[in-house]
Amino acid sequence: MIRPLRAVGSRRTPVPHTSGSTTIATKSAAAQPEGKKRAPNPAFAKPMTISPVLAAVVGADPIPRTEVTKRLWDYIKAHKLQDEQNRTLINADDKLFAVFDKRQVTMFEMTKLVNAHLS
Repeated sequence: MIRPLRAVGSRRTPVPHTSGSTTIATKSAAAQPEGKKRAPNPAFAKPMTISPVLAAVVGADPIPRTEVTKRLWDYIKAHKLQDEQNRTLINADDKLFAVFDKRQVTMFEMTKLVNAHLS
């Protein structure tokens, strides 16, 4: 027995009724083959040239954007630069002030400001 769907325009398709509960399958679950993972974006793994100002914090070697972020967070945590009351704020020391041009930035704003020092 197939039960009709109540939502009009839904992407759900009815499934044969086998027990006391109604089961609905979605197209997204059927579209992706089982066990297949998403391919990583190679642009994230591309080594970037680092400006001399940022190199004082993370090193001068060309490294991927993801590694720059990791090293920046390592620096922030090692020097205890996260704000005590609001952990989303970063208090810049002299090296980070040269990168950010501000004494305090949010962790979301930090990524945008660091991108200006990568090429």
